[in-house]
Amino acid sequence: MRYSESLIPTLRETPSDAEVTSHQLMLRAGYIRKVAAGIYNYLPLGFKVLKKVENIIREEMEAAGAQEMLMPMVVPSELWEKSGRWDFYGKELLRIKDRHGRDFCLGPTHEEVITELTGTEIRSYRELPINLFQIQTKFRDEVRPRFGLMRGREFVMKDAYSFHATEEDAEREYRKMYDTYKRIFERCGLKFRAVEADSGSIGGSFSHEFVVLAESGEDAVASCDICDYAANIEKAISKSKRNLPDKKEAALPLEKIETPGKKSIEEVAAFMGVKGEHLVKTLVYLADGKPLIALIRGDYELNEIKLKNVTACNELELAGPETVIKITGAPTGFAGPAGLNNIDIYADHTVEVMSNFICGANEKDLHLKNVNLDRDFEVTAFHDLSTVTCGDECPRCEGKLEIHRGIEVGHIFKLGTKYSEAMGATFLDAEGNEKPMVMACYGIGVGRTGAAAIEQNNDEVGIIWPMPLAPYQVIVTIVNTKDDEVRTTAESIYESLKEKGIEAILDDRDERPGVKFKDADLIGIPVRITVGGRGIKEGKLEVKHREEKEAANIEINKVVEEVIKMVRAYF
Repeated sequence: MRYSESLIPTLRETPSDAEVTSHQLMLRAGYIRKVAAGIYNYLPLGFKVLKKVENIIREEMEAAGAQEMLMPMVVPSELWEKSGRWDFYGKELLRIKDRHGRDFCLGPTHEEVITELTGTEIRSYRELPINLFQIQTKFRDEVRPRFGLMRGREFVMKDAYSFHATEEDAEREYRKMYDTYKRIFERCGLKFRAVEADSGSIGGSFSHEFVVLAESGEDAVASCDICDYAANIEKAISKSKRNLPDKKEAALPLEKIETPGKKSIEEVAAFMGVKGEHLVKTLVYLADGKPLIALIRGDYELNEIKLKNVTACNELELAGPETVIKITGAPTGFAGPAGLNNIDIYADHTVEVMSNFICGANEKDLHLKNVNLDRDFEVTAFHDLSTVTCGDECPRCEGKLEIHRGIEVGHIFKLGTKYSEAMGATFLDAEGNEKPMVMACYGIGVGRTGAAAIEQNNDEVGIIWPMPLAPYQVIVTIVNTKDDEVRTTAESIYESLKEKGIEAILDDRDERPGVKFKDADLIGIPVRITVGGRGIKEGKLEVKHREEKEAANIEINKVVEEVIKMVRAYF
């Protein structure tokens, strides 16, 4: 491709609404343009990256035995009502009506469609297992779309669904997809971790996220410094918080202490001259509208995902000030479990071994000292409700947990029979008995993977694409287009690279060399060949790898051969 004939509208200034690096660089380098909030045009360079990711996914999925198909983006409400998710999914599900007033939605995911299909077409265990996938546009009406392709409303996704006769076979396929995903992201040239994760609105018994490591990532990941344990911060557990030793002391008399205006753990701890670990934080939540109390040691943070899971509610939210006063009799900041009746109290395991601790007195400007379990209040259930911190003990070995930032690019779920039972997707086993199919599903954000690659690979001047994802592998830059010898030499090198299967772009624009070099660095082409009069005169051309500071001078008759070696070293 010739640069002069390409749509690559680069920008010198960073758009004011672009918050993260990938969003800034994709706009500046001419990869995407905004149409509406969370909705983008993929310009030619962006589309080429999208196709690079898709092709890697497609090749690995097919090599693993999955079959590609395509499902509609517009889905009738009946299927979502059948699964029970029409109301549960929430406002992210964009609902529409056709001209006849019938309800439809823009599919954010396709469990319902694929389950209905297989339930209709598959009759016998002999037709199982089967793994079907598609690469298709999805729509989720995010309340606050941001960060470009990181959290858009319309996006391209690979979603796959497997169906099985037994749990054991579903787990076998799950492990195969786990390994397939590792190969996909390795081929993309990304540094990533596969981590245990919460299943969220998709549901299912367990799941793994594939997280590209980047300091700008929204997600926090905990991993062991010794073994291979890794989990999303929402799911991560630690040995120290599950199996704390019994350190209880003899109960001391309960005391009421005046704490005027001291609401936070830090304020109360400083006022009473103790550490946060001697306090218990009391939080009032609404679980599907029903109030409950959550308790956690003062120096830890409550993990709302864990609390939501143990209460098995659909919606969990922190109670507002009016509800807190109604439940506890005191403003926010002075709540405590002592004296609260007829309300469920869930406590973290850290609270289970505490004694003589401090908490709110359920009266304004008052706290209680020497509060103890059983004597002063009872707990409905103890669970792991805390968010792990750096240095916590690994739950599997003697190692310590480390916390990393990352970007979720893939997620696999073991669904079990959640959807097949709801939608009547059954098969006949060898004995002729009707049974629900066992399911699993596997998703990858295609555009998000490209954006994550930029977050992980960039510098102060632009993108540094991993070779497998770059829109072009080589850019041949003509320093002076008016010099016939320079132009002819550049054209020859460009044509030779194309003949050898190298994806090259020829920068034949009538621009200053500095402008061309800046654009090449900004758009992130991995290898640049500079063709100028001085180089031709000396018999050597400058070849520079994007991620390296210094260029190499290579003999003209060896440039094509050496560049081919540079490119193919990545495949």
